[in-house]
Amino acid sequence: MQHVVITSAVRTPIARAHKGALATIRPDDLLARTLAEALARTPGLEPGHVEDLVVGCALPGGEQGFNIARIAALLLGWDHVPGVTVNRFCTSSLQAIRTAAQAVRCGDADVVIAAGVESQSRLSHGSSDTWPGTENPAFHTAGQRTIRRSQADPGPWSDPREQGGHPDPYIPVGLAAENTADLYGITRTDMDAYAARSHRLTQQAIGQGFHFGDIVPVKTPDGTTASADDCPRTGVTQQSLAALPPRFRLDGRVTAGNSAPLSDGAAAVVVMSETYARAHGHTPLARILATAVSAGTPETEGPVPVAATRAVLARAGLSLADIGTVAGNEPFAAQVLAYCTELGLDPERMNPHGGSIALGEPYGAAGARLTTTALTTLRQDDLDTALISIVAAGGQGMAMLLERTV
Repeated sequence: MQHVVITSAVRTPIARAHKGALATIRPDDLLARTLAEALARTPGLEPGHVEDLVVGCALPGGEQGFNIARIAALLLGWDHVPGVTVNRFCTSSLQAIRTAAQAVRCGDADVVIAAGVESQSRLSHGSSDTWPGTENPAFHTAGQRTIRRSQADPGPWSDPREQGGHPDPYIPVGLAAENTADLYGITRTDMDAYAARSHRLTQQAIGQGFHFGDIVPVKTPDGTTASADDCPRTGVTQQSLAALPPRFRLDGRVTAGNSAPLSDGAAAVVVMSETYARAHGHTPLARILATAVSAGTPETEGPVPVAATRAVLARAGLSLADIGTVAGNEPFAAQVLAYCTELGLDPERMNPHGGSIALGEPYGAAGARLTTTALTTLRQDDLDTALISIVAAGGQGMAMLLERTV
């Protein structure tokens, strides 16, 4: 089996959907710019060396349709590079990295680029989901149950499987976060405190230039250049967050402030065998030690990545105490806190330089963006190992372990 390494990682700025710096740029153009930069950051690597392109996208329709991976390759003139688009919602680009790593590990390829993209701003031009009349009627009763639970004082959540029913796979993710908060006894104060921490640490990282080297500037159609994240807000405190109304349930705890904002962005990493990298003078940034997937009820998603996390640690022969940094997505504070509770993980170890509650979370790019941030954290904080964990809609989770090599 080949050792698998990452030789470059890059992301675009993350921009607020509909009114941010990337709202007018097509996602395929955004992806192409990111892929070109990922290739350029592995000196000596040429398009002719790339054997496949795997791209994660959570809503691959409209401008994100037509197998956006292949469209981006053709935009770049990489006609010889095959492309495939994968969808596991927020874990999509981590799945892209996993797919690339598996091909390399078993000897089917030496060099694969894995990436992710999502433009919430462009979904008005079409989406793969939410079309009227497309939901399976087998889940109708589950959907009615979700509607009832969106009202005030719905009572404690219980798993519908226990009564022989289906869970609701179409449940709004904010309501899944409310169910998680109910199940784990997570208070509004807990959520707002974690969200305030995410904003505080993100502002510190921006002030220190932490993300500067990760970001590829993007020229927009009006000729301006987007070079910085525009979702983070200054002056956010637990007190200011406490004033926000609930978004998903009349008496709920999930607000716009303790959730990640809708956003646009892309990220990409170059994956190759360590043997190939060293033979061709490419410097590995990290080895991919292990990956895993897991699943559970879509009605409470927060704890779902726990099983994947335990699996990668077991495969690598490590414990949480051995891990230098933990990078996880933050769709909702409730989901992060439930994950930490199940693992016995101190939430202070999560995302030490801020997270997606402040930065934003372009769904399909989340895994590749977290990988980019984790690599920067390993280097700047002089750490050896990183755990990446993601929860996704539909009740799925993923985890990946990285080991620093430089």
